[in-house]
Amino acid sequence: MKRFFFTFLFFVMQLAPAGCFTVFTANAQELSFSTNFIDYARTGTANLEASYALARHWSVSAGVKYDSGGDMRQQLYSFGGRYWPWHIYSGWWLSGKMQYQEFNEAEPVSLETSEGDRYGAGIAGGYSKMLGRHLNLDIGIGLWTGYTRYVTYACPTCGRIIGSDDKLFVLPNDLMIALSYIF
Repeated sequence: MKRFFFTFLFFVMQLAPAGCFTVFTANAQELSFSTNFIDYARTGTANLEASYALARHWSVSAGVKYDSGGDMRQQLYSFGGRYWPWHIYSGWWLSGKMQYQEFNEAEPVSLETSEGDRYGAGIAGGYSKMLGRHLNLDIGIGLWTGYTRYVTYACPTCGRIIGSDDKLFVLPNDLMIALSYIF
């Protein structure tokens, strides 16, 4: 699954110059980049999402989150779409996406740590407030569900395995107060 996401990311990066060329020759605002301040404040997670307008009511997006410190280390990759009932990049929206997360998280009251992978799909909703011609404030919330496979260790450094499991999960996702720049 990791190979799929890195191949997808490489593919998107190869198309980026062509996409940027069409954005600058078009009259409409089609491309946006956003970052979620809640992720920075809650866990120090660096994040970026790129979105491209397909039509008046539809956009597609690809996102990445990375955190290498604290109680939660993660890499998260997502790809999805948004439906805008009024107009692209303004007003209410609903979204759906597929996600992959590689994680290593510490338990809050014990020394146990878990590391593994999560695969799944999520839904979210929110509102995008236009602050200016190129700047938006996005507020939203979502859930994701899927399958996880992980191993639990007795402590972060000892390497002694105390369990492993495969199971289905439902987790909150996309609690967001994000700033978007629209080209």
